[in-house]
Amino acid sequence: MAAGSVGVSESNDGGGGGRVTMFVVLSCITAGMGGAIFGYDIGIAGGVSSMEPFLRKFFPEVYRRMKGDSHVSNYCKFDSQMLTAFTSSLYVAGLLTTFLASGVTARLGRRPSMLLGGAAFLAGAAVGGSSLNVYMAILGRVLLGVGLGFANQAVPLYLSEMAPPRHRGAFSNGFQFSVGVGALAANVINFGTEKIKGGWGWRVSLSLATVPAGLLLVGAVFLPETPNSLVQQGKDRRDVALLLRKIRGIHDVDHELDGIVAAADSATAAGSSGLRMLLTQRRYRPQLVMAVAIPFFQQVTGINAIAFYAPVLLRTIGMGESASLLSSVVTGVVGAASTLLSMFLVDRFGRRTLFLAGGTQMLGSQLLIGAIMAAKLGDHGGVSKGWAATLIFLIAVYVAGFGWSWGPLGWLVPSEIFPLEVRSSGQGVTVATSFVFTVFVAQTFLAMLCRMRAGIFFFFAAWLAAMTAFVYLLLPETRGVPIEQVDRVWREHWFWRRVLGMGSEEAPASGKL
Repeated sequence: MAAGSVGVSESNDGGGGGRVTMFVVLSCITAGMGGAIFGYDIGIAGGVSSMEPFLRKFFPEVYRRMKGDSHVSNYCKFDSQMLTAFTSSLYVAGLLTTFLASGVTARLGRRPSMLLGGAAFLAGAAVGGSSLNVYMAILGRVLLGVGLGFANQAVPLYLSEMAPPRHRGAFSNGFQFSVGVGALAANVINFGTEKIKGGWGWRVSLSLATVPAGLLLVGAVFLPETPNSLVQQGKDRRDVALLLRKIRGIHDVDHELDGIVAAADSATAAGSSGLRMLLTQRRYRPQLVMAVAIPFFQQVTGINAIAFYAPVLLRTIGMGESASLLSSVVTGVVGAASTLLSMFLVDRFGRRTLFLAGGTQMLGSQLLIGAIMAAKLGDHGGVSKGWAATLIFLIAVYVAGFGWSWGPLGWLVPSEIFPLEVRSSGQGVTVATSFVFTVFVAQTFLAMLCRMRAGIFFFFAAWLAAMTAFVYLLLPETRGVPIEQVDRVWREHWFWRRVLGMGSEEAPASGKL
């Protein structure tokens, strides 16, 4: 048996029935606005950080370096802790909010967290667009971070719990697709607003985050709560059954509902907080490792460095302001298209296949980007148009690899592997880990670029090699497994079976603990 290849056969037992109803599609599209705001914030930050009027107003020292007022290396022109603080303040706020959002999501439901997230997003967009100084701009980012803390906690769980089991991968990947669409919209808007005469285009870019924020806030008012959350809150079984029939489009939902109720009863019987159970009980050890490792690896792919600073990076190699923003639009189209493709592939080929193929694709492109930068870009001057086009193509290849592997799967897999009693806490650990390393990458990338030069791309490539090996050896397949039975894949895996204290001869097929 190949290392790490153990999975479980696809099964409809435990709730695999039902069809994709318009009700659940519309609910998930509305919830996906949380992902769109996430992507928009990522794209907008990098774009406005390369706009000359924005830099001149808030970061004059960076503006002087960029305009050639001092003899600074190409790699160091944008090295400013205040500039990176503008970007990373959003993720620091998101990290701190995650701990509150986890409790709200578990006790009150997924929908209240989305409402709070939408309200915080609206406030942050309003403050950011009307900023008079750098501290006001950072405050706007902090409020957006509060919104992200709630939305990133609730939306992936909402999508996983609402989706029919055999289509869970496609629905959950819709979160990353929404992120990609949001980032693409941000890149297109930045390209347009950069041309506004008078130097206030950046205000439009920041303010337009109110559009997806408003859609999320208004839509969440009308969204149903997930059946899993309603059972966890002790709602009447008959009311939950009615909702589940509406979601699945069939009358016979008793088997799926029995599985949800059994998971909720297990949580009640345990009597401990979800986080304490997750951190202290051996039976959750595999899921805890994945909740930390997957978001960590997702960040050290280097994707957020590319996403935050793509326009800045392209200006580093000598491209103009408008050309660098247009190139970001191209890579944004590639990212959104590849994530859309993953929605059709993930439930056909499985999570592991996409992880391994995408990781290999990203590794190759990072190595080539680093080699070209090392050979062709010195401390001064730029690169030729031919090499610049080659770099843009390789960045697009890299973004495509992320878009159909570590991008969507980094959210999908953690959202589907936890039993109900620790699901919200597990998602909290996932989101917190993601924010911690997003902050680290955002705050250090420009300084690392300045000091490591092209070596930073080899740094990310080494991590890509490590994470691809990790997936091959340690991640079991979860394709087609009902969400309340996913815990059984760990007991059938060659390594995690030993961690859980089971003999090598034991490989139970049931979902019982």
